[in-house]
Amino acid sequence: MVRTRCYRDGKLEVENFPVAQISDHLAEPDTTVWFDLCEPTREDLTAISEELGLHPLAVDDALNPHQRPKLDHYASHLFLTAYSVRLDDAAGTIELNEVAAFITPRALVTVRKSPRFDIDDVVARWDDAEAVLASAGVSFLVHGLLDHVVDSHFDVIQRLDTDVEALEDQLFTDNVKDVTMQRRTYELRKSLVTLRRVVLPMREVVNTLLRRDLHIIDPATMPYFQDVYDHVLRASEWTESLRELITNIYETHLTVRGNRLNVVMKQVTSWAAIIAVPTAVTGFYGQNVPYPGFGHVSGFWTSTLVTLGLSVILYVTFKRKGWL
Repeated sequence: MVRTRCYRDGKLEVENFPVAQISDHLAEPDTTVWFDLCEPTREDLTAISEELGLHPLAVDDALNPHQRPKLDHYASHLFLTAYSVRLDDAAGTIELNEVAAFITPRALVTVRKSPRFDIDDVVARWDDAEAVLASAGVSFLVHGLLDHVVDSHFDVIQRLDTDVEALEDQLFTDNVKDVTMQRRTYELRKSLVTLRRVVLPMREVVNTLLRRDLHIIDPATMPYFQDVYDHVLRASEWTESLRELITNIYETHLTVRGNRLNVVMKQVTSWAAIIAVPTAVTGFYGQNVPYPGFGHVSGFWTSTLVTLGLSVILYVTFKRKGWL
């Protein structure tokens, strides 16, 4: 599906016009054009490339998936790659939705490499933008795109933070299953590693856009981009802290398991020592040789009292030491 829009002085003038009319709209003064493609072929991009003079290397990157988040500077345009993210609560995995963008002084071309990238939310942000931002031309469109991407990062990070806190609360719960705890820890750790790969490079992307020598960002929109940059920094720091926290949770879980194992070993050893007393006494009295009380009821009562006395002494001793 191809979507197009033409803005004049910050107001939407026409949309869903043919690609061939892009040059006509750009020839008019004070116009800004947006063109969107979802999973395009090389032929699809060739037409728009000829219209806007896009660099062949940038076109290749737009067609090939799994690019790293970046901002490349070419003579006539900038090339942006970024990822919005979604969290699958059931599976505990993160879904990456890649988008590429060609940024020229008066046009923005977005190439969605996944149909699940929510371009409708980006359009809604443009429609709800303040007048001062909407009149800023292509930087207004770039801001809406980046704002959507960074907000998706924030949403996933907040949900992961909630999951990590829930996992942290289970650390000292007696009835938690080790297999469940380990699996959930591994899933969250894997999700945070995936998220980190797309969040951290955004600092360089937005910071490069803020450079005044590129002449892409309108001075009136600079505070809005600085706000996005602040969100990117917070998302990066939050992701790093969660990765450290999930590592600490895993190490603490292993320590707690080791402590519980030590307690169990103390209990088992204590009961084994107590059980060894009657075994030793009855074994001694079971010798086939004469001894005081041999063949008499007094021998039975003597062995019974010795067994009970030593067992009680051991039990009290272990109880005071906290082994039982």
